[in-house]
Amino acid sequence: MAVSFIRVDDRMIHGQTCTRWSLEYPCDGLIAVNDAAAKNPVLKAAYKSASGKKTFVWTLEEFQAKCGKVLASKDNYFLITKNPIDMKKILVDQAFKPGLNKVIIGPCNDRPGATKLGNNQSITQEEAQALEDITNAGYNVEFALLKEEAIGPWSKFRGQFGFN
Repeated sequence: MAVSFIRVDDRMIHGQTCTRWSLEYPCDGLIAVNDAAAKNPVLKAAYKSASGKKTFVWTLEEFQAKCGKVLASKDNYFLITKNPIDMKKILVDQAFKPGLNKVIIGPCNDRPGATKLGNNQSITQEEAQALEDITNAGYNVEFALLKEEAIGPWSKFRGQFGFN
């Protein structure tokens, strides 16, 4: 397996969180996919030094070009995006098949227009649509800052966004 864990986290790479999750899901490295971060040398360098693991910071286009190599790798990677919309672009629009069916939603900051679901877990209607699309593509979506702090699956919250 080349992708051992799929996560949405608005901080993208947070050393302590990556270390904690790697106890459940072993990984050799991290792949963060975010156009803005990948195009900003300062941000890219900061993310690459945050975890102490081999780290790649790619645009969506770069990920699409390299995803075959990721799947063929002997190493295990965490696949991380900053928001649910980018994860939907990878899993649904690009039809990337990582061999896993669980997507963990971590921190999503409170912001105008977002609905608060739990501590530091707020999503917009557009992000809710992305999560619905990911679910409809066969993935189980769960909200969890850390494994022991899970607040529940997407099915628990989807009604708040008009999905039946």
